[in-house]
Amino acid sequence: MSTTTAEMNREDPLSETEFRERLRELPPSAKLVAKVLEGDAPLSQGQLAEDSLLPDRTVRYALNRLEEADLVGSRYSFKDARKQVYFLNT
Repeated sequence: MSTTTAEMNREDPLSETEFRERLRELPPSAKLVAKVLEGDAPLSQGQLAEDSLLPDRTVRYALNRLEEADLVGSRYSFKDARKQVYFLNT
């Protein structure tokens, strides 16, 4: 059974250099969301919008871009299983 590069990256945390290189390629909104998560994670999409002062739609776009780059992970919230919370993959 072969594993893809993306699967291997999820198992191993990214080095600081690799994380920064991937983040450098992303739009400013994704960088801001990553910065907010750096200080206070895990956070829901609503909390990220509130803390970053970005619209919900922009936060959703930024999270999608961060997930595509494998920089952010998510899980269901322990407080409210209807919501997902996001955290950095470092």
